[in-house]
Amino acid sequence: MMSAPGRGSALLMSSHRVCAQCARTTPRRTTIAPNSSQPSPVQPLPLIARRYYAAETASASVSSSQTTIPPPPVTSSSETESATATDPLRYKIKSSLILTRPPLLTREQTPFESAFYLYQKRLNERLTAPFCSKFYFKKDTAADLDWRIKLRERHGVPAKDIGRYNPRGRMAWNDEVLVGSKTSDPQEVVDRLLADAEVRVSEDGEPIAPEERVPVERPMPRRTEADEKNDVRRLDRKLDRTLYLVVRKGEGEDAVWEFPGAIVPTQETLHETAARALAEAAGVNMNTWIVGRVPVAHHIVKPVFREDGKVAERGVKVFFLKGRIMAGQADLTGNKHRLTDFKWLTHEELKEVLPNDYYRSVRGMFELR
Repeated sequence: MMSAPGRGSALLMSSHRVCAQCARTTPRRTTIAPNSSQPSPVQPLPLIARRYYAAETASASVSSSQTTIPPPPVTSSSETESATATDPLRYKIKSSLILTRPPLLTREQTPFESAFYLYQKRLNERLTAPFCSKFYFKKDTAADLDWRIKLRERHGVPAKDIGRYNPRGRMAWNDEVLVGSKTSDPQEVVDRLLADAEVRVSEDGEPIAPEERVPVERPMPRRTEADEKNDVRRLDRKLDRTLYLVVRKGEGEDAVWEFPGAIVPTQETLHETAARALAEAAGVNMNTWIVGRVPVAHHIVKPVFREDGKVAERGVKVFFLKGRIMAGQADLTGNKHRLTDFKWLTHEELKEVLPNDYYRSVRGMFELR
């Protein structure tokens, strides 16, 4: 009687789905015939016929092994040297760094944004619980008296920057700002907050006259002295915009504005050359950071050929990397690239000083503001 593993093996070998390799390597099984103590071997199935694709693969491998590959043509050293001398490299590789100063302030709000923010503040006052002054101010103290005076000046509205709007009154539904109203103007909001921050009551609990109140220090204006003088070499201008460092190479009519860069030698990578070029051009008195090692833009200057087809002047392939300045200032004193001037410009101002082809190659990586 055949055992269970033996029956399974026999069924597996009798299946037409078994490949030839599996049938060839399948071990021989033995069974014990009834009324017999000697096991009898099970006859293996004949090998399955090979498919046409297997035969084609085998014939292709044999033919490919018999095919001989011809050796490459032999070139003498003199021919190689002459070809190199008459056909030099057409392009040089240059790495330039686009050094940027990120915005330090948020951009100015549009009238729609100002009106929307005011609407959100008024809506928040309608949905929140009433302000409990007793939790914050002890009764009949100087702080409590100051709070009550300011609340009366705001016509009973606890919020300081939503105008004359009562979220608990019968006109609470009318929370949208009207066209032409200056209630949502950011400068008006700043003035109201500064006026509300002035102390109305002295430490003794006596009201302070308006002419005797100590004014609160105003925040710094958005426009700086550099903006007023249009000093393009200072970093404290255009605080809500991104500034880019450009340098001028040469003087007179031959002067060209570009980003600081240098030719890449064989032992340096792009980001190493960009860092070295910045130090050689603008000095080391800057704390900078190269964002990545992958170029963000490229510019190609085609080579110049003579009449006989030989290269008269090699072209340049410029790869631009992006960097950030966190502290310091550019200094062209003793630079190694014959640079005569530098500027920190916005991308609209760059369009006026950079060459047209040069600007078109890098304009896709400029920030929106």
